Parts: sequence; C-alpha cells; structure tokens
Amino acid sequence: MEKQGNRNYVYKITIVAAVGGLLFGYDTAVVAGAIGFIRLRFDLSPAMMGWIASCALVGCVTGALFAGYLSDRFGRKKILILSAILFAVSSAGTAMPQDLSWFVVFRIIGGLGIGIASMISPMYITECAPAAIRGRLVSINQFGIVTGILLIYFVNAGIAGLHDEAWNIHTGWRWMFGSGIVPAVIFFGLLLFVPESPRWLIQADRTTEAEQILTKINGVIKAKAELKEIKAAIHTETGTFSELFKPGLRTALVIGVILSIFSQVTGINAIMYYAPEIFKSTGDGSGSALIQTILVGVVNLLFTIVAIKYVDRAGRKGLLMAGSAGMAICLAIVGTAFYLDAVRGYLVLMAILAYIAFFALSLGPLTFVVIAEIFPNRVRGRAMSICLFFLWSAVYFVAQFFPMLLKSVGSAYTFWMFMVTSVIAFLFIWKFLPETKGKSLEDIEKSWQPR
Repeated sequence: MEKQGNRNYVYKITIVAAVGGLLFGYDTAVVAGAIGFIRLRFDLSPAMMGWIASCALVGCVTGALFAGYLSDRFGRKKILILSAILFAVSSAGTAMPQDLSWFVVFRIIGGLGIGIASMISPMYITECAPAAIRGRLVSINQFGIVTGILLIYFVNAGIAGLHDEAWNIHTGWRWMFGSGIVPAVIFFGLLLFVPESPRWLIQADRTTEAEQILTKINGVIKAKAELKEIKAAIHTETGTFSELFKPGLRTALVIGVILSIFSQVTGINAIMYYAPEIFKSTGDGSGSALIQTILVGVVNLLFTIVAIKYVDRAGRKGLLMAGSAGMAICLAIVGTAFYLDAVRGYLVLMAILAYIAFFALSLGPLTFVVIAEIFPNRVRGRAMSICLFFLWSAVYFVAQFFPMLLKSVGSAYTFWMFMVTSVIAFLFIWKFLPETKGKSLEDIEKSWQPR
C-alpha cells in the first residue's frame, strides 16, 4: 500500500484520457482545411457549405446527450473505448464515398464519437484527480483538443502541398479525413491500460477496486478519507434527472448550460472551422491561408499551456473574466477592420491570434473544468450531458449559420455580433459563477445545498 499518492500515475491516466480530447480537436478541425476543396468539388452554396461543415455536430449533440446515461450504466472507460471505435469508422468512411450523402452519414458517426469524448474525457479526469491539481489535470484535456487541432492543421497543410489544387479538389480532402484513423487506433490501444473511474466503481458497489485506485492516486490516508466522503455523498443522492431541477442543483445546471453556450456563441468555432476561408477573404491565397491557420493552432496550444499552469492558482473565475473581456476587444478590432476595408496586412491576423490566446486562457479549457466539477457524482453524467447538449447545439448553430451571416450582413457585423456575446459572457461570469479552485468535489456539492 502506498503512503503517498503517485502523481506520475495520475498524469499517465490523464494523458490517455486527453487523447480523447486530441481526437475531438482533430476531427472537428479537419474540416477547416478541407471545406474549401469540398466546396469547389461539389459546387456548394453557402447553406450547403454550412451543412457540410456542421453535419458532424448532429452526431455531437446526440453523442453528448446519451453519453451521460451510457457512462453511468456501463462505466466511463467502456464508453471512451466506444468513442475511439466511432472515430475510426468515421475516418475510414469519409475518405471513401463518391457522393455527399454518404460523406454526411460518416461525419455524423464521427460526431457521435466527438460528443461522447467531449463529455467523458473531462469527467473521467475530474473523477480521478486530486482536488489540489484538478483544474490543471482537466485542462490537460483541452491541451489534447488544441494539440489535435494543431496536428490536423499541419496534416492538412502537408497533404494540400503534395500536389496541385486540382488533385486536392478531387482527392486531397479525402486523405485529410482518412488520416484520423491513426490517432483513433492509438487511443483505443491506450485505453486498454487505464483503470475505471473510482467514483463510478463506488457507485457500482465495486469498493475494493475503487480503494485501490484512490490509494495509487492519493496515498492510503487520503484514499480512506475520500472513500468515506464519496460513499456518504452517494448515499444522499438519488441520481435522477429530477434531482437536477431541485433548488441548489438547479442553479448549478443553469450556470453549466449558460457557460457551455457562451463558450461557443462567442465565435471560436467560426474561426476554427473557417480560418483558411477568413484569411483568403483578406487577400491571401489558399497556401498562405493554411499557414496562417497553423499559426492559429500554435497560439491556441501555447496559451492553453498557460491556462494549465495558472488555473489552480488564479482560479476559474478570474481567468474566465479576463479571457472573455480580451475576446470582446479583439472581435471589435476584427469587425472594425472589415468595416473599414482595412483587412490587408497583419491587423486581422494579429487580432484573431490575440482572440485565440484569450479563448485558450479561459472559455476553452475552463468551461470543461467548471461543468465537470460542479455536479454531484451520481448525476454528473446526466448533468454534463445536458450542458454538452447545449454546447454542441450552439456549435452547430454557429457553424451552420456563419457562412450565411457573412453573406447576408457581412464580415464586420458578424464579428461585432460575436463581440456582443463576449461582453454578455463577461457579465454573466462576473455576476453568477462561483469560484471552485481547491475544493473537493464533495465540498462543491455541499455548496449547492439550500441553506
């Protein structure tokens, strides 16, 4: 029996779970490099372009909605394995079809995997993490997401550079989607070597297994205390949807849902999905636009590392407020540049990179940190499913309507709309979001109980 917790063990299982985040980022961002070629290959209208970019999100919404129930019934680990299988099937399928109908079907299958991983990976990490470093560990999942985004940006640029544009329009985009098989298989293999969530094991009356894992994570003394605390918390919970709408937890649910929506309607996926097209609109060719898109991925990665370092020191609320305020300023600059037709040069690029930096410091990683830690154990899966249902619905809304907004109201007013939502997000976080750094999951649960 270990007297002290094994931090290396905690980081190992966190990194494996974060590969689910990597697949999430890889599969959602692959469309950024491919959408321009698909548009030319199939002569897409703005509405169809939005549908092709966002069709996977139908699967994301569905996957997130049912992931909580499935993970509560079968365990976090098994459902993560299911997500890896769905990723692999989707990657193979989207590389092969000759018509858009089958392409859409396989993208929706991939979306199911994304929706599942987006919920289960941070929840699994939360349920394994010691309270003192929980924010950092859950943020590693976001590091996985942005690593996946950056990786596929490089892969897309590499594939696009193999041959001329005609080859990319006919074949290159297929290779971009098919490349996802490799990380999906790696994720599947790594999951075979990690344990089940100790909190789920206790819920499933497998206490001995749970205690062994908690001992590895926290050491003997803390493990026994935490085991007792978890059992007491589970004993007082009903674990039903109706519990989420009772006083106290109802507030937590509203905060989780609204924060999830704000993380997307502030414009991040409009930029991530359409970055090359945005940069082309400033006068750059497709090659230069893809390189600038890689810069977006690099900045996203670097500032996510900053968030990982400071989230357990600065706290969730301060970083979220700073990030949303900075995003609003950057979006105001981008919108104004388009309004004044001053988009050539580096102004728009620098403002978008700064926007990405502020997002990566705040709403990017910390939305998942907050919604993974504010709910009690037995309803965490169901509650996160609701939050992520709204998150992915918001992603779908933005991805579907962004091309149409650009066409109907123009770039300036579109980015100003995102600026306004960023300001509202700042006000919401300042007024309603509690600080949770350093608290155990059970202490956070007690804070919602009516006084």
